[in-house]
Amino acid sequence: MESKIEVISTVRLQHSPDLYKIVDSLNRTLKKDDLMFGLALDSEDQEKAIFTIYRT
Repeated sequence: MESKIEVISTVRLQHSPDLYKIVDSLNRTLKKDDLMFGLALDSEDQEKAIFTIYRT
């Protein structure tokens, strides 16, 4: 069985040390709805973060 992950939305925003807490809470809460959330530092600007929403 092949698992397909679809990117629904991607947003660049100002990095904050507590952003991971929001992403963690969203992942725990909405996992059953086949949604997954990601957070990464922008490789070009370390003061920006990239927040991505996926459908699994």
